Amino acid sequence: MSTVADLARHAARLLPGRADLAALRRQPGRDLLAGLTVAVVALPLALGFGVASGLGAAAGLATAIVAGAVAAAFGGSNLQVSGPTGAMTVVLVPIVHQHGPGGVLTVGLLAGVILVALAVLRAGRYMRYVPAPVIEGFTLGIAAVIFLQQVPAALGVPTGSGEKVLGLAWQGVRDFAGRPDWTAVALAVGVAVVMLVGARWRPTIPFSLVAVALATIVAAVAALDVTRIGALPATLPRPSLGFLDPAAVPALLGAAVAVAALAALESLLSAAVADGMTVGQRHDPDRELFGQGLANLAAPLFGGVPATAAIARTAVNVRSGAASRLAAFTHAIALALLMLVAAPLVGQIPLAALAGVLLATAVRMVEVSALLALARASRSDALVMALTAAATLLLDLVTAVIIGLVVAGALALRKIALAARLEELPLDPADHHAEEHELLSQHIVAYRIDGPLFFAAAHRFLLELTEVAEVRVVILRLSRLSTVDATGAIVLRDAVDRLVHRGIVVYASGLRAEHARVLDAGGLLTRLRAEGRLFDTTPEAIAAARGQLHRAGVLPATHRG
Repeated sequence: MSTVADLARHAARLLPGRADLAALRRQPGRDLLAGLTVAVVALPLALGFGVASGLGAAAGLATAIVAGAVAAAFGGSNLQVSGPTGAMTVVLVPIVHQHGPGGVLTVGLLAGVILVALAVLRAGRYMRYVPAPVIEGFTLGIAAVIFLQQVPAALGVPTGSGEKVLGLAWQGVRDFAGRPDWTAVALAVGVAVVMLVGARWRPTIPFSLVAVALATIVAAVAALDVTRIGALPATLPRPSLGFLDPAAVPALLGAAVAVAALAALESLLSAAVADGMTVGQRHDPDRELFGQGLANLAAPLFGGVPATAAIARTAVNVRSGAASRLAAFTHAIALALLMLVAAPLVGQIPLAALAGVLLATAVRMVEVSALLALARASRSDALVMALTAAATLLLDLVTAVIIGLVVAGALALRKIALAARLEELPLDPADHHAEEHELLSQHIVAYRIDGPLFFAAAHRFLLELTEVAEVRVVILRLSRLSTVDATGAIVLRDAVDRLVHRGIVVYASGLRAEHARVLDAGGLLTRLRAEGRLFDTTPEAIAAARGQLHRAGVLPATHRG
């Protein structure tokens, strides 16, 4: 009953409170200006990602408006800006091919439900355990996929059918080689160059919008024969559930899990970036998942695609002086007004110009300095990054993240296992009796297990421990044992059994209380306690070992202390 009550209290904390409303009134002027700036940057990206997803520019714009407003109101970051993103587009393209537009909208709803459930279950805290090489490899792979997706549009040829971007890009190149038309290429390259050069020259100017506007004007004045976005709705469609087919839910559940996982990963990563760019701002990971869940529940009702937080737009928001979630909400309202006022003009934008926007976006996603730093850090980090990037390009995003996490985990376990040591120690440095010290060193050996004793390192310990020279007593010092699992407990018990089988008496000292339960499960401690061979301190174990040697006649009675 208390668990249900705790969940209910946690769910109540996910909703906006008085502190959020108070923050809106602190610096409204700065927030409004930042929101307008972000809207200018977001417009071409929303259109481009909508087209790239396969649902059209209107879907991208609807997502930026609806999901942007809902996530701004309910999300866990004061500075986060949400909408359609390139990473999400990569996931949506195969869903469109397999299930059509209705499948994408259904997946968005299911992903929203999953994200809300994760928020209620407090899963946000676990996203911080994703290693940096996985994130960088994931980002590199997404950038490559986005770039290749835009090759046909940039070349002015029809986008083929299929899910593998390498094949689609190659088919586009072949089609272009058969009937080359340099108009689309010039528009796409021109937009991309203006964006990339302009970002270095004046980062505060929205060169994406400038470049797209210039390309549209040139195409209209010169009456160029290029494919354009087409008509956009003057208003958002009314909410509808007509696209939802309950019978298709089981087939789409796997895709929904993939979309929810991506939305969670990208949103929490973006929120962490926003925190790092400011002083005093800290996001609530569970509330952020809750806000993204509601955003993905709302966007499909208006024909939008699944959404997530956008790192680039969030960074623009922070740099523009945003102080509260009013800025992100203003960005959504500004886009809605733009749809209402300028829909006919927006519909004249050439697709090649939007392809140029996404080509430049893909290039800017890759931070070469971060990649080189990880590659130089260690071979394992470079391997994880490369495998994640390759899997993102060749397989799918969720599989890529799973592969990256599994490989990173395996390599981390290997490092931990190799760092664990079994050290032979001097028995009693304070003992100045040379004859007794010589006898002790010949018949007693003390080992300290330093570090973890778990499945990845346990068998190496077994080999080292059972290969000791001919001695009469072994003392195991366990005070520096950091952790032990069932495999470690079984292996340690087997090692003691082998030593006892050779006639060697085993003592143990310094066992910590938190390790006793695991070692007890294997029966080792019960036996040591019953035989009086488990001690709190090492000196007590040494004294017991000396007594054992005296009783066996190994140490002369004159040396008995």
